[in-house]
Amino acid sequence: MDRMLNMLGLCARAGKLITGEKACVQAIRAGSAHVALLDGAASANAVKALTDACTSHGVALVRTWDSALGDAIGKPGRMAVVVTDAGMAERIIELSHADSIGDA
Repeated sequence: MDRMLNMLGLCARAGKLITGEKACVQAIRAGSAHVALLDGAASANAVKALTDACTSHGVALVRTWDSALGDAIGKPGRMAVVVTDAGMAERIIELSHADSIGDA
């Protein structure tokens, strides 16, 4: 999980993130999002909105189960982000899968 959060911090510094539930849903609908991430403490409405948008537009969705997403990007309290760079998004997806099976 730490490696994925570190990669998110890099994305934030590179300007390749969009944060906030409404902005994320708009980016997904516009086709500029490659992966969406949701914090474990996100509200049920935020989870439903992002899940529906990702499902409809074929965007990968990664759920984090701790509440460190906002801290990782330097914006505490943010519960939803999307990555707008394809290469960075691919690496985040790889790291999330490696974390889920314990290989990271």
